[in-house]
Amino acid sequence: MAAAALLLLLLLLAAGPGPGRARRDALREELLLSPLPAGDVAATFQFRTRWDADLQRGAVSHYRLFPKALGQLVAALGVRELHLALTQGFWRTRAWGQPPLQAPAGAELWVWFQPTITDVDKAWKELSNILSGIFCASLNFIDSTNTVTPTASFKPLGLANGTDHHLLRYAVLPREVVCTENLTPWKKLLPCGSKAGLAVLLKAERLFHSSYHSQAVHIRPICRDASCLAVSWELRQTLTVVFDTFSSGQGKKDWSLFKMFSRTLTDACPLASQSKVYVDISPKNKEKELLEVTPPPASVYEAIVQGDKRTYAVYDLLSPSLFNTSRSLNVQLKWKRPQDSSELPTPILHAQRYVSGYGLQTGEISTLIYNTHPYRAFPVILLETVPWYLRLYVHTLTIITKGKENKPSYIHYQPAQDRRRPHLLEMLIQLPASSVTKITIQFERALLKWTEYTPDPNHGFYVSSSVLSALVPSVIAMKDVDVEQSPLFTSLFPSSDGSSYFVRLYTEPLLVNLPTPDFSMPYNVICLTCTVVAVCYGSFYNLLTRTFHVEEPSRGGLAKRLANIIRKFRGVPPL
Repeated sequence: MAAAALLLLLLLLAAGPGPGRARRDALREELLLSPLPAGDVAATFQFRTRWDADLQRGAVSHYRLFPKALGQLVAALGVRELHLALTQGFWRTRAWGQPPLQAPAGAELWVWFQPTITDVDKAWKELSNILSGIFCASLNFIDSTNTVTPTASFKPLGLANGTDHHLLRYAVLPREVVCTENLTPWKKLLPCGSKAGLAVLLKAERLFHSSYHSQAVHIRPICRDASCLAVSWELRQTLTVVFDTFSSGQGKKDWSLFKMFSRTLTDACPLASQSKVYVDISPKNKEKELLEVTPPPASVYEAIVQGDKRTYAVYDLLSPSLFNTSRSLNVQLKWKRPQDSSELPTPILHAQRYVSGYGLQTGEISTLIYNTHPYRAFPVILLETVPWYLRLYVHTLTIITKGKENKPSYIHYQPAQDRRRPHLLEMLIQLPASSVTKITIQFERALLKWTEYTPDPNHGFYVSSSVLSALVPSVIAMKDVDVEQSPLFTSLFPSSDGSSYFVRLYTEPLLVNLPTPDFSMPYNVICLTCTVVAVCYGSFYNLLTRTFHVEEPSRGGLAKRLANIIRKFRGVPPL
């Protein structure tokens, strides 16, 4: 009987998962350590959960690696793609180079909905409120005044049957502050939490003591295989942090895992099918290598990343030989010689934005876009989202390149409505080689109602970052890579051909002062009114309600009687 039961169990296991059993899922975790040209160090964590299941049909009842909270959210609200980023700081592209995953300062959310959703605005509002509770963020402040529907930017990154832009919603909260209460729920979505694997390095005390911190969640449908007959769902949790080791390392650029995170790696996540650490050891000078990494890596990986040939030292945490000599992994990197400032590479595409003008009535927003490629020109899509209280003068829009007017190939402008929606401006601009394109537009500041001002109105009002999307020409021809075999940092933005790569950049957020009334006047009026009431009304009230009584002189006490007796014997008049 026992033998028959054992045989039946083996047959069930050999049959594989059926329609009513758990779906196949897999977890990959990865850490990329990149020394930046300015001497800082960037650490990019990526945790990828792939699930071969159809969430849209709502027939999934068992969740193993994929977070149940996000899976039910996707199924209930008809989400096709979801991208959420919470960022503290600003990625300095000119000093640090092109980022692997950049996000604007504050909170960014953009979502593609399924065509079956009839009321997209209602689903968008409900989705932002649910995400606000999941990640302990102020996403519930997303409403129609800061939500736009781009027509050319933010195309789907996953498998898409159509690109109807009416199903897209995009919003940014540039004033959102990221702290540990946002990091804790983000770590709880990981299959191993922060107890094992690469997530043990996610120590909040060290992560937020940095120059730049950005955590994101990306959900998208992907092809299950090369034939793409079935759909799988991918969840990517990414975290990018930049450490200023030059100032924290006592004037030295040498760093290690323990110096950055105050912890080392001891094992991989038991649920992960792949757990690797990549260290960028690409020589900045072809003649001499500047970096020396210890312990020696077991393998080296070469790839074309963002148009440049890169070399990475690879540490596989699932390899049994990695922890044979030591119980923990503490990757260290030393500079063989000081790096010359003239060797700092300049990104092909970078931009900056600022506000100019004087007074509190009018102003001007200027955006500078740099194309440093020596002989290739390429187009770029610029997305501008401006709040309604900055009245844009569209007739003042000017685009100047090399002293000449540069007419955009495509322009889409949606004017703002007071207290309803912001300005939306999208343009397709051609950037000549070795050029600087300046885009300017004037605006007028509006006077808000006194209830619409923030608690600190003199601090100013934030304007969200501009978004630049472009296919940047690659100096080195890139080959098609297998998404499942290549590192995670090379497969989020797939390239259509080998001659260019996709880049999405964000400019600085702007801080604009508005005409602000004197909010101290109500305080002064209250103080004066209370003083007048206390002095005048209080005096009249006392006079009207107080009763007066005539007191008869008292005969005095025992002491007075004794004194009068003594004075009588002495012949002195009594008191």
